[in-house]
Amino acid sequence: MEPNKKFKLVTSKKTRYLLPNILTLGGVCLGISSIKFSIDGNFNLAVTLILLAAILDALDGRVARLIKGTSEFGKELDSLTDFVSFGIAPVLILYFWELNNYGKLGWAIALIYSVCCVLRLARFNLTKNENDQDWKNNFFEGIPSPAGGLLILTPLIYDLTEFNLNLNIKSFTPFLTILIALLLVSKIPTPSLKKISISSKTTVFLLLTAGIIFIALLFYTFETLLVFGVIYLISIPLSILIYKKQEKKHSSKISDEDHEDVL
Repeated sequence: MEPNKKFKLVTSKKTRYLLPNILTLGGVCLGISSIKFSIDGNFNLAVTLILLAAILDALDGRVARLIKGTSEFGKELDSLTDFVSFGIAPVLILYFWELNNYGKLGWAIALIYSVCCVLRLARFNLTKNENDQDWKNNFFEGIPSPAGGLLILTPLIYDLTEFNLNLNIKSFTPFLTILIALLLVSKIPTPSLKKISISSKTTVFLLLTAGIIFIALLFYTFETLLVFGVIYLISIPLSILIYKKQEKKHSSKISDEDHEDVL
């Protein structure tokens, strides 16, 4: 009599690849759903779904590295879903909210943003730092697509807040969209938190900060998003200064090593 064989969808060695990819697919479902809700005029929920998609995008890569579930398939899937969730969905939300009032020009702006986003993702997939340039892993070239997707929604996010600064924020929408599109394909160094190491002593403070941010997003979602968007934009000039300083330090180190080899 033959022993019973357990039914398996995947082998036990490949189960660790499932979770990151499930998170990635969850993000693209949220992005596509946000388009549907924006068509219905529910911009409140549409922006919230883009935020959730960005959170899942931040988690899938970290989870994959944590459980050693990284793969070429996951990398390509992540880029494709990023284009849908942050290259198409946010700009369509913006189009249905305001850009459609500009006619053909509004649609052209939407296309420009999407093209810049897909170019940024293609370049990101081909970018590989050399072993002696690990310090560059703390920076992105240009604004990453999730940040860009949220930043172009800033006028809409402001409109959804309870702030009353007597600003005609809608008039800035086309200009901001073009600016963020250019920043996506630029080579301006922007901060990346992927390689930031955290000591055990600061873990408690990190958890406390994460808890405060979560509470703020829960009760003051759009106000919090607006504040973080402004902070991110302000951090870009600071990131450029830090990048230039580290680049100069690295160049001088290499020059010293070459000088020692000659001697």
